[in-house]
Amino acid sequence: MKMRILASVALLISVFIMPFWVSLILAFLEMFYFHFFAEAVIISLISDLLYSAPVQVFSGVTGVFFIVSLVVFIILELLKKKIRLEY
Repeated sequence: MKMRILASVALLISVFIMPFWVSLILAFLEMFYFHFFAEAVIISLISDLLYSAPVQVFSGVTGVFFIVSLVVFIILELLKKKIRLEY
């Protein structure tokens, strides 16, 4: 439990002081390592609410970090369930 709390705090701090891509990689690693790490999705929403700007690649959509985190979270959770059923 302590490790999960420390991971959440580390991700939150990385959103405030690290570049975007460091927070993104850290969020994905934590989503992969911990079971149902929804904190990453919530923290990515906070990051997008604070720092988001329209991205022209996605037709001016804001909140790309949140959308990508949500999609990756859902895919990882489905894959984790499939992997665990095979054992």
